[in-house]
Amino acid sequence: MSEVVLSIGSNLGDRLALLRSVVDGLGAAVRAVSGVYETAPWGGVEQDPFLNAVVVADDPGADAAAWLRRAHDFERAAERVRDVRWGPRTLDVDLVCCRADGREVLSTEPELTLPHPRAHERAFVLVPWLEVEPDAALTVDGRVRRADELLAALAPAERDDVHRTDLVLR
Repeated sequence: MSEVVLSIGSNLGDRLALLRSVVDGLGAAVRAVSGVYETAPWGGVEQDPFLNAVVVADDPGADAAAWLRRAHDFERAAERVRDVRWGPRTLDVDLVCCRADGREVLSTEPELTLPHPRAHERAFVLVPWLEVEPDAALTVDGRVRRADELLAALAPAERDDVHRTDLVLR
């Protein structure tokens, strides 16, 4: 079995509908969906706040490359434009990590780095992920680290910028 943890976000257009398009597009592969969080933009580009969530999905026929293709397909369908790094976007779908047969997939390929190289620095990924997988763990610098410990190591301001909303994706 191949399982993926996806971080999804949007700060342009109908943000909630764009997040729902991922959940709907994954259909029966979806195993868990976090609540929806409003978060301050990350990366220093002036822009509107994001809606973010985490989706856990599995598909026995998908490897990490197939999950990446699906993520890009969702972004293309949302007319994602990549003009400014960390800039505003209709839809961002990031592979946080993949698991095959219960083991984390590691990749240093230029097209696909797993786990996501900055997931451990982003409260907007860790908070919703911990909601659906309280024992979540991620390999960081060659060491498996608990996601709750990674979150605790972030600056309080980073954690405080993640606010649960009443919105739902399912």
